[in-house]
This record gives sequence, C-alpha cells and structure tokens, in this order.
Amino acid sequence: MAAPFTSLDSFRGLLAAQPAADTTALAAAQVRNGQLTKPPGALGRLEDLAIWLAGWQGCEKPSATAPQVIIFAGNHGVAARGVSAFPPEVTAQMVANFQNGGAAINQLSRTFGASMTVHALDLDHPTADFTQRPAMTEAEVVAALLTGWTAVDPSADLLVTGEMGIGNTTSAAAIAAALLGGAAQDWVGRGTGVDDHGLTRKADVVRAGLAAHAQSLSDPLQVLRCLGGREIAAMAGAIARARAERIAVVLDGFICCAAALVLHQTQSGALDHCLAGHVSAEAGHGRLLAALGKEPLLNLGLRLGEGSGAALALGIVQGAVACHSGMASFAEAGVSGG
Repeated sequence: MAAPFTSLDSFRGLLAAQPAADTTALAAAQVRNGQLTKPPGALGRLEDLAIWLAGWQGCEKPSATAPQVIIFAGNHGVAARGVSAFPPEVTAQMVANFQNGGAAINQLSRTFGASMTVHALDLDHPTADFTQRPAMTEAEVVAALLTGWTAVDPSADLLVTGEMGIGNTTSAAAIAAALLGGAAQDWVGRGTGVDDHGLTRKADVVRAGLAAHAQSLSDPLQVLRCLGGREIAAMAGAIARARAERIAVVLDGFICCAAALVLHQTQSGALDHCLAGHVSAEAGHGRLLAALGKEPLLNLGLRLGEGSGAALALGIVQGAVACHSGMASFAEAGVSGG
C-alpha cells in the first residue's frame, strides 16, 4: 500500500483535506440530550462532551468502549547539553517498563479499558543537537510522522498519544517558543525535575536553537523538523490520522500539545477533533492550551507524560457518553418533562 504522504508538503496537503464533524449527528445528539431524564444542563460539560463526540463518530449515541493509547519514544541529541535530570538511557529502560506493564500509563490504560501499544523510534540514533543543526532531516521527520499515522487503529473510538524521551520537554519548549513567540524562559519548565541551574541551561539551549534556525521558523512543519523529536513527530502523525478516521483525541500534557500545536499552526481547525485531557504542572502547558483554545478536563498537578493525564481523562469522557447514550428519555421512562 502506498504511503499517504512522502514529504512535508504532501503531509501539509493531507491536513488541508481532512474531514469535518457530522453536523446531522451533532443536531440529533443535541435533540436527544434535550429529551433525557434530567433538568436542562444538569450534567454541565458532560453534555457538551457527549454531543461533540457524537459529531465526530457520526451517530446520535456515541461510544467510548474502545479507546487506544499509543506511546512513542525517541531520544534527543540536545540531552547531551544537560537539560534533563536523567540520562538518555532511561528512555529505553522505560520502554521496557511499558512493555512489561509496570508504568503508570499501563495501570491507567487497564483501568479504562484502553488498548496500549509502544513504539520506540530509532533509540540508538538520537536526533541531532538542534543548537548545532536541524534535529531531523526531512526523510527522518516524514518517517516519524508515518510511524504515528500507521500506529492508529481505525476501529478505536478514542485516542490518547503519549511519549517518552529524555530531553523532550526542551524540544517542546523550543517548538512552542518558535510558533507562539515569547522568551525562552517563559516556555521551559522543570521537566524531569531539574534544579534552577538546569532550568537556566534549558532556556539557554532553547534560545540557541531558535537562533540557529531563525530562517525556518515561519513554517510549522520546518519547526518540527528543526527543533522536534521523533516521538513528537509521531504524535503529530497519529493525531492527524485520527482526524482522517474521525476518531476523537484526548490530548495529554505539554509535549503532546507541542506536537498538536504544529498541526494547529499548519492548518486552521486541525485540532477540532481534539480535547484537552488535563493541564499539567509543566510551566508552559496552560499557556499552550490557551493558544490552542482548549479547556482542560482535569487539573491535578500531573507532570509525568506517558499520556497519563489524558488516559485518566478517558474516564470523564466515558462517563459523559454513558449518561448520554444510556439514559432514558422522559417518554421512555414515563417521567413528566419540565
């Protein structure tokens, strides 16, 4: 089967041709919501979630019984600059932990009935140090986007993308600064738990990366190539594939949202099928969500990554769907309407 895209330009064209929500299903879900055995608006945002999901699934009664969690892992050359509290070997070690079922995301996926897969992207060959040259060639970033694209199960009814990669909060901060502006120190956070000196190093590295690639920063896909990581590109590819399959996406933390930001800045409306699972404790995540126009479902001070906050939010979406699709109408229940 031919690849759906072979270059960044063909990926850009694919984003421009993505489907929209089903307005007929949206209208039907709104009508159903008005007939359920509850006062109008009594379930608050849960009602909006269910109606929104109905539009993407193209049916009056959406489902949330087959969620998929995909974890992408990649190594970053910029990690050699001391931007993380952990060494790069931890990426591969955590991949093994995911595969053995020992990480937080394994427990959360199991709790909410999600299938989970892990994709390690060329861990023996980190991306280039983006302060010196582009993190990836075009062929490398396209390959990572394709890994994400092909990892999505078309039969899933919700998608969570998570990541593992020592140094990737620095990469995400650089992407956010490149695409949204502001000073480097406004976007860097403590990530794996760096001290104040480590935080200063991260800001210095982001500034150096922005300066090194100043001529490429007007194109979001080139920003991804120059400053991103393979796992970040893979998340972007998976989020785009979900749109092609009309699968709703629950976005995770700062790194996931940096990947989503690339799509958002490339094509208006590219994230209409996405909601924010949570706002993390990472410094720039709230600002990034505001730029994406996404209101998070949860605020629990999480900063683990792995897709953990989004996986936890699956329970909220499942609750919304259970109420909308399972409740009786006033007529069915023999209850007098208001």
